[in-house]
Amino acid sequence: MTTATLKKRPMSAWKATIAVAMSNYIEAGAIIALATSLSLWQGAFGFDDALVGVIAAVSANAFGAALGAAIGGPLCDRLGRKFIYTYDLMVFMVGALLITFTANTTLLIVGVVLMGIAVGAGVPASWTYIAEEAPQEHRAAHVGTAQLAWSIGPAVGFALAILVAPLGVNGSRLIFLHLFVIAAITWWVRRGLPESTRWKEQRAQDIADGVKPTFFAGMKGLITERKNWGALFFLLGVYGLWNTVAGQAGIFQPRVYEAAGLESATQQNLLQVLVWTLTAVATYFGFMRYADRVSRRWLYFAGAALGVVAWVVLIFAPPGTFSLLFFACAWGISAGLGAQAFYGLWTAELFATKYRASAQGVLFMLARVLVGLLSLAFPVLLSSIGLEKLGMLIIGLLVAALLIGTIWAPETRGKSLEEIEAQRYGTKINA
Repeated sequence: MTTATLKKRPMSAWKATIAVAMSNYIEAGAIIALATSLSLWQGAFGFDDALVGVIAAVSANAFGAALGAAIGGPLCDRLGRKFIYTYDLMVFMVGALLITFTANTTLLIVGVVLMGIAVGAGVPASWTYIAEEAPQEHRAAHVGTAQLAWSIGPAVGFALAILVAPLGVNGSRLIFLHLFVIAAITWWVRRGLPESTRWKEQRAQDIADGVKPTFFAGMKGLITERKNWGALFFLLGVYGLWNTVAGQAGIFQPRVYEAAGLESATQQNLLQVLVWTLTAVATYFGFMRYADRVSRRWLYFAGAALGVVAWVVLIFAPPGTFSLLFFACAWGISAGLGAQAFYGLWTAELFATKYRASAQGVLFMLARVLVGLLSLAFPVLLSSIGLEKLGMLIIGLLVAALLIGTIWAPETRGKSLEEIEAQRYGTKINA
């Protein structure tokens, strides 16, 4: 893509960024809607803690999203970014309606799975599209918009949970209905967006070279190009390990607060509103403002280190108002500066256009699988071995993600995707 093309459409790039970034609001909203309602569904339908773990594991938080990413990533490279971000929301809306009107556990699970698949397909496509359409000097700011939307989703979700709490399970139905409405509006707005310019140029080049695109072409190129292996392991270490913790915090944090001594559901949700509001603030005033201007290595380190400190205080400090408020503030700010925003940015930068979305799909799938595996056991472990022992695993994962991201952070700031691609792959890229 030429520099002239990039400079010609800054406002249209922002409009596209905001519309596509809503995938992240919807993803986070789906996770929080389930997190705030799982105990209510459990009471209404009478299933045990083991099934709670299963439902969490097949949701947008874990295996459901993993399946969607495995399908959506390759399709995004095969059929275009617009194909996925246009049609994934239709699946999401069906799932949201099923949960809104569910009368039994079966329909609840089906709705959860459908929403998870839609999220898994949509989020990698949105991160890819945003990075490809963003001006190179503001790429982090544009990618950060997806993180901003992802932060606002839980803040709104937990606030809604507080407002509708007197309605019990019917209040939770209203939260899922709100997600249906947001998805419908987003789908309508996206219908007028153009296809990714970089994807169209790559497809035109493939046609000129006589390359026939297939569903597995992106995956094949991703795996056979040895230069991708290091980037895959690096990003899995950064995002996969951090997200294994964040995934539990997203859907089981009310139970973690209860284990830490805070039993009031309203107070738990108020703390989560604080967490996610600060995440949004840190994303806007931290990542979006500075990731294009300062050392990304040290910005990442600051966010990751603060996250470790947050969990250390929550788990090992004497329980009380100070430890809970410190955790909420520190974890919220760290999430705004940390792994997910950098993951969305680095994944777009470190892979070639012809399999960029496939890489997003593979990494998002593996990250959600890790979340799902721990989710299957998390509620039982929390009640059986306690927060302190389980907390050692949480802290270990966060420290590993901190070290991997800080030591091997790539220097890509200010470079175009084409410049990064040429430096990483040379003149020949495996198809």
